[in-house]
Amino acid sequence: MDLLLVEDKDSFRRLLSQALEGTVWKVQAVADPQEALRALEAQPFQVLVTDLRLPGMSGLELIRRARRLNPRLRVVLMSAFGEPKDIVEAMRLGADDFLPKPFDLQTFLALLDRLRALVGAPPPDPAEPWVAHSPAMQTLESELRQTAASPLSVVFRGERGSGRGRCARRLHVLRHPTAPYLTLPAATLGPEGPDPQTLRLLAGGSLFLSGLEHMSAAASAPLARAMDSEAGGHLAWMGSVDAQGVLAPEIAQRLGSLELRVPPLRERREDLLALTRQLLEQIAKREGRPAVWLERSAERQLLKHDWPGNVRELEVLVGRTLIFSEGLAIRAFPDLGVGLDTPLVLPWPKAGALDGMLKVVVRSAEVQLLRRALLDAGGDLPQAAEALELTVRTLAQRLRDHGISLEDGEGSLPRKTP
Repeated sequence: MDLLLVEDKDSFRRLLSQALEGTVWKVQAVADPQEALRALEAQPFQVLVTDLRLPGMSGLELIRRARRLNPRLRVVLMSAFGEPKDIVEAMRLGADDFLPKPFDLQTFLALLDRLRALVGAPPPDPAEPWVAHSPAMQTLESELRQTAASPLSVVFRGERGSGRGRCARRLHVLRHPTAPYLTLPAATLGPEGPDPQTLRLLAGGSLFLSGLEHMSAAASAPLARAMDSEAGGHLAWMGSVDAQGVLAPEIAQRLGSLELRVPPLRERREDLLALTRQLLEQIAKREGRPAVWLERSAERQLLKHDWPGNVRELEVLVGRTLIFSEGLAIRAFPDLGVGLDTPLVLPWPKAGALDGMLKVVVRSAEVQLLRRALLDAGGDLPQAAEALELTVRTLAQRLRDHGISLEDGEGSLPRKTP
């Protein structure tokens, strides 16, 4: 993992750099904040460690600019002169922690271990909208709040695309919102089971195993051992299974003590329009375009549809409709219920060099092809991988690269193509 260290005192900068030699951290150490900004523009660091008092720019201003360049950057502020107001401002800007100088090197290394966990398994956004107007979802919300008060392992059972992964994130936020959180498709587990180092990094957090019905028989025993291990005992285990899915006996004994049913979209029509508006707002914000609203004719279309693909189908429909939309209102959803036999349409890339534009178009096409394969397979990751002639692990990595959620195979809307 890449760490950028900004410290103007040569001796202390060398000391911290030497302390990180032989660790997982690849350190670039600089004294000048302007040089730090150039480094941040040149490559995506995972962690920034900076002093408060720097030549020509304060550590707070560096944090502000660095977070603009990389909103996911983890930040540690150091200072021998930190005033409470500086610490508060640093936290407001997104700093993860403050280290008062002088500090023990073991304290520094322990803090970086915690940040490494959060880099590899970032907690869900606690502000992620949660729509629960329908009676079915209000019942589920009550169950989640009761479950949050216990350490019980949980299985979310429901149809593919119904939002089981979203429910897992909701439970994690209710339990411990700042702790590490990782989604792992059960189909990617091999005979070696989960990586022990990953389990140790998740200490105090949650591991969500999506699609347990797709887990190979060879992975059941190693997973059971991992859950019983010392590292496995320091994290919360969650999983999802299809409505008719069956858990392996050794997994059911450890993970199936509490099952929560996630209702399909057709049972929560009171949530449908709110979910659609939420998706429209998310895409508008991501694409930097004005907010779009629904006209009554489009609302009636949504409410009449049966939604066999559940929330995933709604996400795909909204994303595709916005590609073609002009103006600030959606009057109809032309593709609703027509299947996937419609033409592949890609947004125009930003004008520039041909090679650069082609890369953007290819990336955009790959996103749509991956999402179509998932939809064709009903969210079944192994089936989608077979259709694409990829291994399950390769497909899972492609989905991660494009920001497509691996939870239940649900395709959350991808990040804006760079």
